[in-house]
Amino acid sequence: MTPPADRPQLSKATVVERALKLADADGLEALTIRKLAQELGVTPMALYWHFRSKDELLVGLAERVWSEIDVTVDPAASWSDQLRGLLWSLIGVLRAHPSAPWLLIDHEATNEPAMRATEVTLELLRSGAGFGPEQASEFARLALWTGIMLIMSEVGFEPSLSTEERDELQRTKMIRLSMLPPASYPRLVEHARMLTDCVGDLHFQLGVDMFIAGVEAAAQQAGYKE
Repeated sequence: MTPPADRPQLSKATVVERALKLADADGLEALTIRKLAQELGVTPMALYWHFRSKDELLVGLAERVWSEIDVTVDPAASWSDQLRGLLWSLIGVLRAHPSAPWLLIDHEATNEPAMRATEVTLELLRSGAGFGPEQASEFARLALWTGIMLIMSEVGFEPSLSTEERDELQRTKMIRLSMLPPASYPRLVEHARMLTDCVGDLHFQLGVDMFIAGVEAAAQQAGYKE
């Protein structure tokens, strides 16, 4: 049967885009081939032309996430500022896609966008910071895990909950802390709101600054000078 003329042609990119939206909205566990097919208005068999299984689909989603990271660096900037820019781009992509942390954790970074991002990072650490292969490799891995950790440790990070449910959960935590005996826990009571509420981008700014400062310190100890 010929598909309606107004139905967009189903492509691999279209499948990945809709699948990523579903995963971000409902979680990776809720993403199924059948549900995705319903969203796209096709039969499940139509999706198997592009992805033979859900696992293969998830690999495609991971590649899509990696492709959104901007690996363009300013050659006029210092190596540490270039590294900072890469880390901020990673964080921005992870913040945009609640499912992204698990996609990057569970799927080996062997796709082209991931390898390109790793290559750029390693080049900065080798030629810019002056690290040897071992240290450069470790810092490249730590950069990725720093981005993931900052996302998953953000106050209120509960992708499985709705906005209203997250707000209520944080409010409950704040009340619990604020009602502690002030004589025993004066600082916890004082910081009840701050400990249970995200203060702008401070969480991410501090995390990025700490990571970059650590890499700079290690480079100086290794004898490299800006």
